[in-house]
Amino acid sequence: MAGRVLITGASRGIGAAAARLFAREGWDVAINYNSSREAARRLAAELSGLEVRAVPIRADVSDPEQAEGLVREAEFSLGGLDCVVCNAGIALPQQLLTDTKVEQWRRLMSADLDGMFYVLKAAIPGLVRQKRGAIVTVSSMWGLTGGSCEAAYSAAKAGVIGLTKALAKELGPSNIRVNCVAPGVVATDMNGHLTPQDLAALEEETPLGRIGAPEEAAQAVVFLASDRASFITGQVLNVDGGMVI
Repeated sequence: MAGRVLITGASRGIGAAAARLFAREGWDVAINYNSSREAARRLAAELSGLEVRAVPIRADVSDPEQAEGLVREAEFSLGGLDCVVCNAGIALPQQLLTDTKVEQWRRLMSADLDGMFYVLKAAIPGLVRQKRGAIVTVSSMWGLTGGSCEAAYSAAKAGVIGLTKALAKELGPSNIRVNCVAPGVVATDMNGHLTPQDLAALEEETPLGRIGAPEEAAQAVVFLASDRASFITGQVLNVDGGMVI
């Protein structure tokens, strides 16, 4: 079943790849972005060629008022929502916890965890009213295992997993499924700081012997949003080439 989806952080990376896959399956898409205006507009134009509605909407989800406004505009533009994909997030430079500044910690938590709360708080009432829907969150393998010199990011992404599982129980009686995708190392801008040597080491650590593509994580997102996953909720789907087993 195609529907109407809001994707946060959809102008690039996994979010943009998911937007393309949803559109190919006939979904109307609200493309949230914060600073990448031109990329979001180009993506919307591309998806409109697939004869679906594609609407770029600017909002900083770490701001509660902007997050609520994003949901309201997406609902108005698409005539409601059937799915929300919470993908927006940032990362910090790799560093010891003791070297992490309070402002850095708060900025990351605001973008990666608080923003998800703000968006879902605004979107859930509409899904509950229609007694159906899906929510897909995007965490990370570090949310499952923790990463050395990635304490803030690991903490935020572990929080995403806890929020996912709690909401699956809370919203199940309203026929709303809530699941999470936990990517491993994926070739996105967020990992653009890694050196060729870093990437080679990560490939060697990965049982499948390579780095993932954004489209591979996006496939998991679209699957969990679709009727193909109609009896799946509260789950974390690792898309990490076997890094976490």
